[in-house]
Amino acid sequence: MLKKLLAISALLFSTSSVILAQAPDENRFVKSVLVEKLDEPMEFTFITGGKILFVERKGDVKQYDPETKETKVVGHINTNTKYKNRLGQVREAEEGLMGIVADPNFKTNNWVYVYYAHPTETNHVLSRMEYKDEQLVLNSEKVMLNVPVQREECCHTGGGMVFDNSGNLFLTVGNNTSNSNSDGYAPIDERPGQAYWDDQRGAANTNDYRGKILRIHPEKDGSYTIPKGNLFAPGTPKTKPEIYTMGHRNPWRVSVDSKTGYIYWGEVGPDASVDNERGPRGYDEFNQAKGPGFFGWPYFIGNNKAYNDVNFETLAIGPKFDAAHPINDSPNNTGLRELPPAQGAMIYYPYGLSEEFPLVGASGRSATGGPVYHRSDFPNAKRAFPAYYENKWLAIEFMRGWIMSITLDENGNYKSMERFMPNTSFGSAIDMKFSPDGDLYVLEYGSAWFKGNDNARIVKVEYQGGNRKPVAVAGASKTQGSLPMSTTLSAEGSKDYDGDKLTYTWTVKKDGKLVKSLTGEKANLNLTTAGKYMVVLTVKDPKGLSNVAALQLLAGNEPPQVDVDLQGANQTFYMPNKKINYQVKVTDKEDGSLGKEIGEESVATTLDYIPDTYDPIEMSQSHRKADSDLFAAAGLKLINKNDCKSCHLKEVRSVGPAYKEVAEKYKGQNVVEQLSNKIITGGSGVWGEHAMSAHPSLTKADTKLMVEYIMSLGEAQASNKIALKGDLDLKVPAKFTNSKGVYVIRATYMDKGKNKIPSAQTEKWVMLRNPKMDVEKADVTSGIQQLITPMRSTNMVGKNPYLMYKAIDLTGISSFEIGASAQARTSAAGGVVEIRIDSPNGPVIGKTTMIEVSNAGGFGPAPVANPNQKGAPLGTGVANAAPAAPAQGAPAAPAQAGPPRRFGPSAQNVAIQATSGMHDLYFVAVNPNAGEQQIVVQISSIEAK
Repeated sequence: MLKKLLAISALLFSTSSVILAQAPDENRFVKSVLVEKLDEPMEFTFITGGKILFVERKGDVKQYDPETKETKVVGHINTNTKYKNRLGQVREAEEGLMGIVADPNFKTNNWVYVYYAHPTETNHVLSRMEYKDEQLVLNSEKVMLNVPVQREECCHTGGGMVFDNSGNLFLTVGNNTSNSNSDGYAPIDERPGQAYWDDQRGAANTNDYRGKILRIHPEKDGSYTIPKGNLFAPGTPKTKPEIYTMGHRNPWRVSVDSKTGYIYWGEVGPDASVDNERGPRGYDEFNQAKGPGFFGWPYFIGNNKAYNDVNFETLAIGPKFDAAHPINDSPNNTGLRELPPAQGAMIYYPYGLSEEFPLVGASGRSATGGPVYHRSDFPNAKRAFPAYYENKWLAIEFMRGWIMSITLDENGNYKSMERFMPNTSFGSAIDMKFSPDGDLYVLEYGSAWFKGNDNARIVKVEYQGGNRKPVAVAGASKTQGSLPMSTTLSAEGSKDYDGDKLTYTWTVKKDGKLVKSLTGEKANLNLTTAGKYMVVLTVKDPKGLSNVAALQLLAGNEPPQVDVDLQGANQTFYMPNKKINYQVKVTDKEDGSLGKEIGEESVATTLDYIPDTYDPIEMSQSHRKADSDLFAAAGLKLINKNDCKSCHLKEVRSVGPAYKEVAEKYKGQNVVEQLSNKIITGGSGVWGEHAMSAHPSLTKADTKLMVEYIMSLGEAQASNKIALKGDLDLKVPAKFTNSKGVYVIRATYMDKGKNKIPSAQTEKWVMLRNPKMDVEKADVTSGIQQLITPMRSTNMVGKNPYLMYKAIDLTGISSFEIGASAQARTSAAGGVVEIRIDSPNGPVIGKTTMIEVSNAGGFGPAPVANPNQKGAPLGTGVANAAPAAPAQGAPAAPAQAGPPRRFGPSAQNVAIQATSGMHDLYFVAVNPNAGEQQIVVQISSIEAK
């Protein structure tokens, strides 16, 4: 009897816990920045003592110590970071040092596993190394697995690693395939010589590691064995036994559910924005594998939406691929012809709004991944996440900056999702894990590709169950400047969710030594000595809980000022067939001004067209190439100032090798660090017996610029560079006829540095958008109902709904062409669209005439209605009554007799008052008689004129 009562009690307790569980307040979670200003961080892992090891793409391995708050380089792996295509063009690559994970028994064996691009061989390498005395022991390397790759065309590397409870190591491997000639659809180009554009030779090839998630069991001697249960048993002809799952485009970070053994990962999809005869638009995916399998790429995307078999020679469109019986008959396939049935994604979403998963929003996309939470994984956690998150998958998105809390049912199937910390952004998140003590850590890559970023950082999220730790936010009115440098430190934004009064303490250190201590929410700081200063803000509540935030100040060199002057032209839109005159302007307090002390060769200006669906990596590659040309010019100046010419000439060997010989020897290799060190320390033996003298007086920053110049001699100049002034004739490129993309004019200058402060680089971006504004991508909306089925429509619903676009330059804009309609079949009220500035109630600068209710689309006239009924159109004595909308999926009513009617909205050219400068621009639909849930108008287009 007692056992029964205990069982019933346990059941009731369990049930009530589930019923009563609710999401904790967001302010119970505290996000704090541990370290920032990283240089392309890629992945991290935890080791003993709560320390974090993380890798940066160019080869550095770094350690963060939570006790000392210090970050240091603990090893450097020579790795390739370049592509060189068949035309000889060298560009920055996604590859480099891509992944790291600690062995489950790290505490006793000190092993870590790294995944990197071999510096000279066309392989990606999985290796094991020892980590002892806070140093990576490079000569302990055990190469476990080589993944053959091509290094001519972009993209996709993978590199995510995780261990399961049985000691099996999972590794994600990208497809290493170009998407550049498939317009964002399936890359299945079977033409001779086009294998790098055919992912049937990679992701769909059972005999190739690329586009896979591999599963192996590392052994003590540095080898590995194949666990039971992979996709193909060892010895199966034309297969790789390491393959666990296949059919991936770019599988990113992978995690293992400790309870079920299921794996989870984010998958970055292709770029097409619309469905067409070649197949579906692109989708990113969050995926789950309950076991081995084929996940569809390049034949299927999302929930097995099928592509068509396209002949790239004739452009003939063939039949759709069959998910139940996928066949790989590509001439580039070295594996099995018949593949396992395709498995669909758990969650999938396009650039635009998702019908199935509307909460993910509409924007750029890059699914990352994340862990499944189980409280039992953290037995020693001081502040474990609440039970509400038990068995939920926390998945993070690189581009959109959100974390989704995904609820799974008892069988591990998708049930629902909600935002985790919905008012907090986690932008550019490239990795996310729980630490052994139960806190959530996020590694953020930063805003720009292929360079270090101020917002590249490690952040920690702690759950506060009782008294909450305060939030610390540190800022400064000036973070870099010439001497003497005065700045105001500010803790504005710091807060305590318990309402406690906070105290603020500032410590200012230089070279690890205390310079000054300050107190107060704001504090004035004057610096008279050049150098790097670390400022740490500590905020503390009366109960003793504290939090910190840090920032770096550079005193001794003022950053340059860069501007792109469009000579009075509009700063928001480009108008087809209308030229824009521009001029780049540069001034620097120490260096001078452009055209005088600063030569034109020291400034890089680029022009790029970005279609409305684009790969940001492609644009970044072109920018980094332009930057390297810029750095090369600066490096040449330094070479000419020093004694280099006594031993080296550009093209002819002297005492030492010609610069072009050096560039040719190291072409495509990541040797800037190595060669810049050699210039400082000297050396011999590589080019003959004559030793190169040391140059200890040169700074590392200067020698890096010198090496950049030397290496540039083996590369073509960037193709997107433009002059520093002139006329631009901006037209939508023929390849992107239907695109609503933007033109980006970018100018950048790197100064010479001063007082041993490194050179500062400033970029100025001008983004000119297509005058056809996307109604689905307004910056802020109110009362907008976006439908994507049975056809796409943007409905403006209720009282004064609006679309808002931030910071629109109205200089030279005389009108907006607005396409809108009020359809009887949707019970629309009709109304006027007003154009307002600065707020939804701001000045009206233009408005449409009355948009009447009509029976567009073949419907006959509607019966006459009472003009006083709710929803009667403005200014009309008689309204076209709106019949109830047909049920979704119901057939349309047949057209009634009468004159034919034009389908779709009419477009009105709405003149606006002459207005200049930047304004938030509102398009407000007005009808005071509209019901709260009634459509006023359906808006389809807005175009600036």
